[in-house]
Amino acid sequence: MEEMHVAQQDRLKFFPIMMYAIVMGMSGLTIMYQKAGQWLGFPHFIGSALMVITTLLFISISVLYISKYIKYPFAVKNEFAHPVRINFFAAVSISMLMLAIIYEGQYPSISAIFWYPGALLHFYLTMHTISFWINHNQELDHSNPAWFIPIVGNVLVPIAGVEFANQGLLMYFFSSGIFFWVVLFAIVLNRIIFHNQMASKFMPTMFILIAPPAVGLIAYIKMFESFDLFANMLFNLALFFTLLIAFMYKNFLKIKFFISWWAFVFPLAAMAISAMLMYHHTQDSLLLLLSYAMVAVTSVIISVVIYQTIIHIQKREICIQE
Repeated sequence: MEEMHVAQQDRLKFFPIMMYAIVMGMSGLTIMYQKAGQWLGFPHFIGSALMVITTLLFISISVLYISKYIKYPFAVKNEFAHPVRINFFAAVSISMLMLAIIYEGQYPSISAIFWYPGALLHFYLTMHTISFWINHNQELDHSNPAWFIPIVGNVLVPIAGVEFANQGLLMYFFSSGIFFWVVLFAIVLNRIIFHNQMASKFMPTMFILIAPPAVGLIAYIKMFESFDLFANMLFNLALFFTLLIAFMYKNFLKIKFFISWWAFVFPLAAMAISAMLMYHHTQDSLLLLLSYAMVAVTSVIISVVIYQTIIHIQKREICIQE
């Protein structure tokens, strides 16, 4: 019994901040099915059930990570100082912002509970992460699409924030997110093309390339209710990266399971929501087909990722020292 207790403590010590990627993925899936119920006639109970599951996941992961901080503060500090893992701390605030979006329509008071601290936390994490990059010389081999995570969150802020903040504040988050998306994309593309290939466990983060333009489109239309040239550009950039990832599907078939597999889900869900939003505004039949296709693909992929996550948790292959 004592050995089992020690083993459980060790697993808590190595409980990774990347576990919040699960909440991001499930939040994206929840919003996708909420919008599918609203615009495509899907059963509404799917989105409602996923809302409860996602909230419980966020609470459970938060309790575990706070417990880790209390018992092993040095382990959390080491993650916070890690050149790659530091980017995943923004997944905490992104999860809160996405929960705010989930609750926005039905329960605005609960949405506010997630949005205000989520926006403040993300502001701090964005500033801290960029300061960390500036104050510590970064190895180019450490750069990967996960660097977008602190940036994508800025673009998420306005989606639920239209109910809680003025346009000027929301435009601050939107502008900084779009600007650094372009800057970081140039850095990451340079690294991918001209330098060493990414480690296999980071290959799924390639899907994150889809997220900034897809989320940017949703935020832009939410703020300005304008379906203009810029909105079209954002959608088509998201579509381009989705097609590129689909074209490169062989790169992902033989990847060993890592928790980074959850990087598949959130960007695909964002693309599905963007396609549905475009269909809602244009009533284009091709966009309707794309919407159904993206909902189907996202659902299949998250089923596989959930299955693999459960299997590897049972094998105790996730909360281990790397």
